Order: sequence, then C-alpha cells, then structure tokens
Amino acid sequence: MAKKSITKNYLYNMFYQVLTLVLPLITTPYLSRVLGANGIGIYGYTYAIVTYFILFGSLGIALYGQREIAYAQENVEKRKKIFIEIIIFRFITISIASIFYFIFFMRKSEYSVFYRILFLEIIAAGFDISWFFQGLEEFKRTVIRNVLVRVCSVSLVFIFVKDKDDLALFTLIYSLADLLGNLSLWLYLPKYLRGVKVKNLNIQRHIPQILLLFIPQIANQLYKILDTTMIGVLVKDKTETGFYDQGQKVIRLLLTIVTSLGVVMIPRIANTFASGDKEKIKSYMKMSFKFVFFLAFPIMFGIIVVADNFVPIFFGKGYDKVIILMRIISPIVLLMGIGNVVGTQYLVPSKRQKEYTISIMIGVVVNFILNYILIIKFKSIGASIATVLSELIVITVQLYFIKNDFNIKEFLDISVKYMISAIIMFFACNLVKVLFSLFYVAQEFKYNLVILVLEVAIGFITYIISLIIMKDDAIKFVMDKIQNFLHRKVEKNVQ
Repeated sequence: MAKKSITKNYLYNMFYQVLTLVLPLITTPYLSRVLGANGIGIYGYTYAIVTYFILFGSLGIALYGQREIAYAQENVEKRKKIFIEIIIFRFITISIASIFYFIFFMRKSEYSVFYRILFLEIIAAGFDISWFFQGLEEFKRTVIRNVLVRVCSVSLVFIFVKDKDDLALFTLIYSLADLLGNLSLWLYLPKYLRGVKVKNLNIQRHIPQILLLFIPQIANQLYKILDTTMIGVLVKDKTETGFYDQGQKVIRLLLTIVTSLGVVMIPRIANTFASGDKEKIKSYMKMSFKFVFFLAFPIMFGIIVVADNFVPIFFGKGYDKVIILMRIISPIVLLMGIGNVVGTQYLVPSKRQKEYTISIMIGVVVNFILNYILIIKFKSIGASIATVLSELIVITVQLYFIKNDFNIKEFLDISVKYMISAIIMFFACNLVKVLFSLFYVAQEFKYNLVILVLEVAIGFITYIISLIIMKDDAIKFVMDKIQNFLHRKVEKNVQ
C-alpha cells in the first residue's frame, strides 16, 4: 500500500478539528437566543449523560483499532480479521451500554423524550468505523464525510430550529446527522475487505489491550472537566467557572492546530514500529517535535501579547479576568504539544500504553491536589496554574520513560530557533502596541481591533523573517514548495 502524504493528512485532520470547534462558536449565539438558557441547559445535561454511556460502550476501541489496523496495513487478510474481531466486540459493548441506558434513562423520566432521541448517538457510536480508515491513513474520506455532516446539520439547524419548542427537533438533527455520517463510511468498506475469507476469529485477545487504552481515555476525560468541576464546587461565585471556561475555549482551539498532527502520525509510527525501523521512527519523532515547536512557541507568546485586545473583541465587556487566565494557561499549548508527540505519537503506537497510562494518572492526581490547594485561595487563577504545572509533570514523566530510546537533548535542541524567533516576535508586537498607543489613546472596540490586526500581522512577519535569517529547514521547505508551485503555474500559462 502506497504511503499517504503526512502533510495532506495533517491538513485534512487539522481542518476538521478546527471546524468542530469553530462551528459551535457560530451556532452558539443563535441557539442561545432561540432555545434559551433552559433549552441549552437541558440539551447539555442530557447529552453529557449519553456521552458517559458512549465512552463506556466504546472503551478504548477507536485508538486501539486505529493502531492495530496500522500494524497490518500491508496484510489484507490480517487487517480484515482484526476489523471483524474489533467491530464485533464493539457491537457487544455498545449493546451492553444501550441496555443500561434504556433501563435508567429511556423509560419514564423528566427528559425521557430527549434521552430517546439521543439513543441515536449510542447507535452511531456502534457503527463508527473511522478508526479503520485512519489506521489505513485514509484521512481524506473521514474528514470529507465529517465536514459534510457537520455543515449539513448546522444548516438544518438554522433553517428549521426557530423557537424554544424546537429543542427536540434540534436534538434529532444533530443525532441523526452523526448516525447517517457513520453509516456512510460502511459504503467504502468492500473496496478494502473484499476477496478475503477470514477464519478462526479470536475476539478476546483484544480485550486486555483495549482496556489498557480505556483507562487513560477515562483519565483524560477527568482531566478536561476536573478544573471546571472543582471551581464550581469550591467557589461560590459561578462567574469564576465561566471565566475559566472561556479562557480554556480559546486555548483549546489553538491547541488543536498544534496537536492535529498526532492523529495523523499514530498509524504512520505504528506501521513503522511493526516493520522494526527504529531510525525511521526517530526521523518521524524529530519531524513532529519540529512541527510542534514551529507552531507552539509563536502561539504561546502570541496569546500573551494579544490577550488584552482579543478578549474585549471576542467575549465583550465584563470578561477582563479572562485576559490573565489566557496568559497563565498559554504554556499548555507547548506542553501538551510535546506530550502529544511523546505520549500519543510514540508510547501508544509502540505498545507502551502502560507508561502512557501512568503518566496521565499522575497528571490527574497532581491536578486534583493542586486544584484543591490553589482554587480555594486563587479561584480560577489557581486552577489555571494547576493546569500548567500538571501538564509539566506529565511530559516530564513521559520524557523519563523514553530516555533510553532517544537522546532527549537532541529533540529539545530543535526548539532553540523557534523559541528565539518567538521571543523576537513578542518584543516586536509589544513595541507596536506602545508606539500605537502614543497616537491613539482611546480604549474602545475600534482601537482594540486595529491594534489586534497589527499585532498579528507584525508578529507573523517578524517570526518568519527571524527563521529565514536563521536558515530554518521548515521555512526553507515551505518556500521551496511555494516556489515550485508558482513555477508550475507560470509554465502552464506560457504553454
């Protein structure tokens, strides 16, 4: 099987990941007005309940299945056997989750009508085979499908959801879209599985590894909601929770751009690991680290410098505290980027999920302890500090686990050019802000927007020029690609 382009797969995956975060930002203002706070609350609450059943019904199957299919990319008979074994196991676990869901929520209850509609989400999870195509590095198929589903569902919401009485219709549109989207991928399966007979299925052999990957997924879910939950419990003023959520929302969006390569690299490194090519794995790891440093440093320093102008524009008045929260949380873009390379891209594909699980569990415990200590005294600021320190502990543990496999210093040395360029960018942006304030003193929306655009433009130009001066390979690669593209266009026009 011919290797797919890592660059194209990354762009496909990043586009979809960003889209999943951007679309809610587009629909939220509309839905909050149409459905009202109560309607949004009902949907959020009932969907959260369903998510737990999907999580337990799916176990760690998606990540495990993607990795196992990647191991068997070149062996059609083996990958067909793996697919059938895993999908049967998934049907069993989803069926068990469905039974419990029916018993506890689908019968008579306050929101039974919504729980019955959301049952479609559990069925959709059972038929989700995107992991199979990701294992084959066929990201184009899954991304195009997902984008079409998301855009269609959002369009239908704007067309048909008009008032508070349409909450059930809104729930049905989103749930049905997910189900039809997952079913559509089954139409492509015959191309990859036909002509091969499979015998002696052994479903139980997958269970131990699936459970090992399920534990860190549960831990990751706890990791994501622990800060918000603890702020809500320990702090009476619920605006603190709102401030923290808003700050996290922007950071997570930008983090998606940095970590999207991880999903693409899992099958590539898994397949390379299966072939025993350690040097190739090292080469991929270097590429991933370079990619993370190239994006994470300017994003991190960029957040710090533009936060005071960005927050009033994006969130409006009354969210001043989000500025300091975004600045405190900004290092997780770099820390989680490194963690994604070491944990998700290397430990998981190389069958070292035990170490991966240990690192995540340590992070959860540290995060809980620090949250309890810091939130009581510093509220949302304390939670932000706890998040950064916990992420630092996680990547320290993960780097310790791989110290005998790679020269860690060699990886970290890659960061020097990008860190220096980002610092230069930081000072350039601040200089622009100071100079601009000398001529335009009024702190208003127009001022914030103008200075924000200038900061982003000057920051981008300064960062790129700094890397060009330092003769960075990544910039040279991109410039060569652009030059070749323009050259081909000129030749085509001449002909």
